[in-house]
Amino acid sequence: QVQLVESGGGLVQAGGSLRLSCAASGRTFVNYVIGWFRQGPGKEPLFVAAINWSAGSTGYAEAVKGRFTIDRDNAKNTVYLQMNRLKPEDTAIYYCAAGPRWGSLASEYTYWGQGTQVTVSS
Repeated sequence: QVQLVESGGGLVQAGGSLRLSCAASGRTFVNYVIGWFRQGPGKEPLFVAAINWSAGSTGYAEAVKGRFTIDRDNAKNTVYLQMNRLKPEDTAIYYCAAGPRWGSLASEYTYWGQGTQVTVSS
C-alpha cells in the first residue's frame, strides 16, 4: 500500500514559478515510477512528467519541456515538480501517481494522491 500527498499548489501570475511536492508514506518509491498528471475542467488526466526512482531517468510532455523539472530526494522519499515560466494553460489540478513501470497513460499507474490546484492568471 502506498499513500501519496501532494502539496505546493496555489495561485501565480503568468511567468511565475511553483514547486510541487509528492510525499509517500506506507512504502517507499524505490520500486516505482512516479508520474505527474494534470486535469482541467471536463478533461481527462494528461501526462506531465515522470521519473524512474531507481534509475533516475526522466521524461516530459512536449508542452512542458524546458520549463518543468522532475527530481527526487531519496532521504525524504519525496518527488518534486519544479514549474517555471508558467502559462495560463498550465492551470489544472495536479496529481502525483505511482506505477510499477514506465508509462505515460493514467491507466498505467496504480496509486494516486488527492491532487493540488494550480491556477495561473494572465
